[in-house]
Amino acid sequence: MSRIELKHIDKYYGTNHVLRDLNLTIEDGDFMTLLGPSGCGKTTTLRVISGLERPQNGIMTIDGVEMINAENAYFAEPSKRGLNLVFQSYALWPHMTVRENIAFGLKIQKMPKDEVEKRVHEALKMMRIDEYIDRYPNELSGGQQQRVAIARAVASNPKLLLLDEPLSNLDARLRIDMRSELQRLHHELKTTIIYVTHDQVEALTMSTKIALYKAGELSQVATPMELYKNPIDLQAADFIGNPRINFLQGQAEMAGGKLKVHCELRDYEFDKADMTDEPIPEGQFAVVVAIRPEQVHISTEQVEDTIPVEVYASQPAGSETLVSLRAGHSDFLSKEIGLAQYKIGQTVYVRVNPIRINVYDAKSTRLIKRAQ
Repeated sequence: MSRIELKHIDKYYGTNHVLRDLNLTIEDGDFMTLLGPSGCGKTTTLRVISGLERPQNGIMTIDGVEMINAENAYFAEPSKRGLNLVFQSYALWPHMTVRENIAFGLKIQKMPKDEVEKRVHEALKMMRIDEYIDRYPNELSGGQQQRVAIARAVASNPKLLLLDEPLSNLDARLRIDMRSELQRLHHELKTTIIYVTHDQVEALTMSTKIALYKAGELSQVATPMELYKNPIDLQAADFIGNPRINFLQGQAEMAGGKLKVHCELRDYEFDKADMTDEPIPEGQFAVVVAIRPEQVHISTEQVEDTIPVEVYASQPAGSETLVSLRAGHSDFLSKEIGLAQYKIGQTVYVRVNPIRINVYDAKSTRLIKRAQ
């Protein structure tokens, strides 16, 4: 079991308030990714969990056992937390072979020699690098070194595995391979993994849950699907998604139990069942209509429920085509799978399924209508 609870954590570096009243629960067996731009507090959270940093306020428990209680000045040392940490740098001993690097920590624990050898081979086999057991780190590629670092971490069967941007030094192809390996590793070990990254693709493809940070605070904690479909505010919506989400300015009001929205694309009506619990202003108010590019479907002929728009630019990119469109004074993007050809200035017809649309209160920036 490895359930982690962080309650009212505050961390300062001098006058810099890095973590602000942080409350986060990581359930046993989660692959929890801490996601956000540089400087938002995600790595500091990982260092607090691991015991490398002491917060000024708050409590942290692992399986109900206190590891941090700032009020009582209690702080459990990292060795007592049952976890392993993999850094962005591989941190392998250059004078040791792969076997010796992985065995080093197990020997420190005074594990029997035959058990050490067994765990070394199991960890290497799990990471599919057992043929490199007698090589030195400088004889391995970056991807192979990263696999050794992860094998070293899992060899001791930690109940918690902490990964701090472990793939950022790898090229694009290796990152895809390693994402697959980490996802498979989590499935096989059932270990709780806490993973730090600024790369939303890593977060969306591997995680069971994502904690999205904003300037030292948690913006949203959700499954990858829910975070992508229903970002909690405009900043979250703008951060998640590639290409970025379309924002269209509009006006709205509640009338007859429905949210009526007007924007340059078209008018929409949404039932109360589609709404969040956010308060709705009285009368007319400004909104932002958010539509994912893949939800904008293009037709060259007008059919039912389509709206005529102008092609501003077309960008074929092999596996997909990005089409910049203009409706009135509003520009927005469509993403089509495969190759498509459109001429600049051409009139095409677009359709958007209303249930896929998000609506945000422009003043509060909060989500008021959910996508299904």
